[in-house]
Amino acid sequence: MIAGLALVAIGALAWAGWLSWFGRLPGDIRIVTEHTRVYVPITSMLIVSVVLTILLTLFLRR
Repeated sequence: MIAGLALVAIGALAWAGWLSWFGRLPGDIRIVTEHTRVYVPITSMLIVSVVLTILLTLFLRR
């Protein structure tokens, strides 16, 4: 239930424009041509991974 509420909160932030930086950081690859769009958010995913690792380490420590 907590995970669902967290997903709803993240979705609300993204819809409101608070996460507009996501996918636009230096290191994120964006290739836009006339017929193709490719987004590879490497840096953004690294930040998400580090934050989730820290949070899970803090909450799951016994």
